[in-house]
Amino acid sequence: MISFQYNVFFEVATNLSFSKAAELLYITQPAVSKHIKKLEAEIGVPLFERKGNSICLTGPGEKLLDHMYKAKNLERLIQSDMDIIKSRREARGELRVGASTTISLYVLPKVFSAFHKRFPKIQLLLINRNSENILKALVNKEIDLAIIEGKYEVNSFQQAEFMEDEIIPVCSSRSPYAKSELCIEELKALPMIMRERGSGTLSVLANELEQNGIKLGDLKIIARLGGTEALKNYLLEDEAIGFLSRLAIQRELASNTLREVKVEGLSVKRQFYFVMRKGEEEGSLIKSFKQIAAHQYNQDL
Repeated sequence: MISFQYNVFFEVATNLSFSKAAELLYITQPAVSKHIKKLEAEIGVPLFERKGNSICLTGPGEKLLDHMYKAKNLERLIQSDMDIIKSRREARGELRVGASTTISLYVLPKVFSAFHKRFPKIQLLLINRNSENILKALVNKEIDLAIIEGKYEVNSFQQAEFMEDEIIPVCSSRSPYAKSELCIEELKALPMIMRERGSGTLSVLANELEQNGIKLGDLKIIARLGGTEALKNYLLEDEAIGFLSRLAIQRELASNTLREVKVEGLSVKRQFYFVMRKGEEEGSLIKSFKQIAAHQYNQDL
């Protein structure tokens, strides 16, 4: 396990404050300073630079902090793996998951429930943001596992397929387009409601439309809304057409309050992916979570 001296460095480095580190570690500020001086003497280089009333990391300090993030992650993996080996029901720890809106609202509740039945003492933390911001949270080490729509070709991530979803055009059953069968070109003239920029749903839709010769700028977009529920509720009150995950509107389609608009030649499929930081080991906890999620939706990882 990581020595206390290095834990002191970690708290000072992440908070850039000796007083905050002292508060978090329940020791005095002089004690914090003593540990840092001792560590700098052992390593042989300064780790912090004072600038007036503030501090910043030196080059060696930034390098050590990067190693500390990896060490902290490994420490958590070891602890959770050992707990799982001892007893799944007694395993303790925390799993921080970040997911885009559709997954958070319509996929993960079922997965979280199944996971807690198997690991009742593991605390699950869910961050719900659009795909772009979820990946930022992963880079910033706010979460351990991301689940997003669409594949991002970035070298800093390792990705694995989870499940498939379909984005479909829908409108209110009272809309004049409710019983329409359209060709793709006709979409340009119709009022459209879209998700906000940065949304994975919007990105997948834009790619599919471009393959059919239509850019988002060609469409008559009358509003952009942040979040699936906001878009859904708008459509229920309006005549416009919007694109939503089939997962998100199963109840509305069944009750006939929303209807699918048939568009000839348009098929918008997307994959949901598990994403981790590249180079990090997949611990037993994350592995178990992914297996449970795949089982709930009859997917093979």
